[in-house]
Amino acid sequence: MENHKYEIATLGGGCFWCTEAVYQDIKGVESVISGYSGGQIKNPAYREVCSGRTGHAEVIQITFDPSIISYEDILEIFWHVHDPTTLNRQGNDVGTQYRSVVYYHDDKQKEIAEKSKAETDASSLWEDPIVTEISPFDVFYEAEEYHQNYYKNNSVQPYCTYVITPKMKKFKKQFGEKLLKE
Repeated sequence: MENHKYEIATLGGGCFWCTEAVYQDIKGVESVISGYSGGQIKNPAYREVCSGRTGHAEVIQITFDPSIISYEDILEIFWHVHDPTTLNRQGNDVGTQYRSVVYYHDDKQKEIAEKSKAETDASSLWEDPIVTEISPFDVFYEAEEYHQNYYKNNSVQPYCTYVITPKMKKFKKQFGEKLLKE
């Protein structure tokens, strides 16, 4: 697409299947890729990341058009679609690979992320303090192909039915105006 300057957001909010599903149909989002970031080894595999010993978090990398959706809006959605108050845990998913994290790509994103976190923490959205890590982006490793578009390809699987579908219903109710028309 000509004359578009896309930006990238890298976020970890627990299982990447859940966060990927939320962002895929938002106006201005060009792509969402599931992967790993923040660890110590190169090119980790899912099994290694799941062990919790690589230091990686399950993340999504969002390519978006800031003239349609702002980084602030991306973060507002992020604070609502996962629990940023639980350290190294989202629901039954436990371990550092499920930590809540914002990997900023430049100083502007860092400033926006810190401000957004502080404002959300001061709001009544969550009863407990937000523990989300805000760290500089280093490297992103794309997850294996079967993790990409997981919810869209596997919506009848039990995990999707019981965990992701209710999250998607809540998200659509709250942020429906940001979604592409189906």
